[in-house]
Amino acid sequence: MSVHDDITSVQRSIDDLYRSLGRLEHQLGRGGLEMRRVRLDADHLRESLALLREATAAPDAPRGPDLVTISDTPYDISLWTDSDDEGLGARDRRAP
Repeated sequence: MSVHDDITSVQRSIDDLYRSLGRLEHQLGRGGLEMRRVRLDADHLRESLALLREATAAPDAPRGPDLVTISDTPYDISLWTDSDDEGLGARDRRAP
């Protein structure tokens, strides 16, 4: 079996789990803590499988870290007004 086939099989199983949970909720009600936990766990499984499907959709494309652009403009000096110098303490006090 290919990875795609395995993921599809797992998706079918999760769909079956959701149908079974729906029937169980109809019989037991939704109010119980245990039922809510099982539903949340099933939701997490569905989300995790969606992420796995995305990751395997384009295996040839290299995935690097998400880049964050940092501006070259200087920071506002007022950001550092009450800051401590690392290892030295506050500006108006002596270091121990």
